[in-house]
Amino acid sequence: MSIDTLIFDWDGTLADSIGHIVSTMQSAAVAVGLPVPSDEAVKGIIGLGLPEAAAVLFPQRPDLAVPVVDAYRDIYLSDDQQAVPLFAGVRQALDDWREQGYLLAVATGKGRRGLSRVLGQHDLLDYFDATRCADETVSKPDPAMLHQILRELGRGSGAAVMVGDSSFDIQMAHNAGMRAVAVSYGAQSRDQLERLTPVACMDRFVELAPWLSGQRADSRGIGLERV
Repeated sequence: MSIDTLIFDWDGTLADSIGHIVSTMQSAAVAVGLPVPSDEAVKGIIGLGLPEAAAVLFPQRPDLAVPVVDAYRDIYLSDDQQAVPLFAGVRQALDDWREQGYLLAVATGKGRRGLSRVLGQHDLLDYFDATRCADETVSKPDPAMLHQILRELGRGSGAAVMVGDSSFDIQMAHNAGMRAVAVSYGAQSRDQLERLTPVACMDRFVELAPWLSGQRADSRGIGLERV
């Protein structure tokens, strides 16, 4: 079936924000008196909602889960005065795909407040056809986020692809019966991602457009109409 709906993770997929997330979580741990997690440990939870991430990182102190989440939010927002940059080629590709008739969506572990902030910084608030955040539904890798987006857009899972940089993105897509494309330049390595058998794995964002063009050609040139 031809792909007409592109659903993206945000952090580490469209935005080069992994380093900022890692340093913020480490600072939050210090603020509440928890052991500082390693860079790799924090990268391993990127994609989860904040409460779920805290539970994984600090299982020995469930009593501090809420304080560390609150500290993370305060630090992230206070430090986030400048927009985290988009990866090279993202804005042009999104413009091109809109022109070609693709529906565009975001499924993110960020909260709604955080996503609205970064979309506003990049002048993208009205850009996507649908967005869903972890504090509005069930955290990845549960497929609820994707199911809700597809219902809102009136699309089936066979016409969509999820693009993400973490195992949670790929697992969520599998759980939703959807194709998943992994990107290896974000939170997790190509080896980690390919173990979950995405349909493709990209080392740079700009590789996604040629892959999509190939998928359209393989579907016998069926046109796309934007709705």
